[in-house]
Amino acid sequence: MKLKSDPRHIARVAAVKSLFATSFQSSRQVKKSLLARQALTNRTKIDRLLKKYAPAWPIGQIAPIDLAILRLAIYELLFKTEKEPYKVVIDEAIEVAKEFGSARSASFINGVLGSIIKSEVESQDDS
Repeated sequence: MKLKSDPRHIARVAAVKSLFATSFQSSRQVKKSLLARQALTNRTKIDRLLKKYAPAWPIGQIAPIDLAILRLAIYELLFKTEKEPYKVVIDEAIEVAKEFGSARSASFINGVLGSIIKSEVESQDDS
């Protein structure tokens, strides 16, 4: 069982907070963690995946905190050089959603990330 004091959890929470802040302020005005900067570098590709795997939810209609959590998790699953097991990334995303999101955030995030895992990550593993 991971703890909230785990440095990786703390880094993810800081990244989600930075990504959340960019929903309301210019990206240049927000002090971002390294993880958040790396996720923002891949934002166009990540948002394209969100449109594909959450077609019922246009990006502008996804709650900003859920969007921040999804962007970070998708970055970690598909674009981060040093990958962690996808179950760890999804579990962390769900825990952060439970902590900061609405009552439905965790299941929404789990569903979107599960779809991405089935299509994108598993196809990468097969190559």
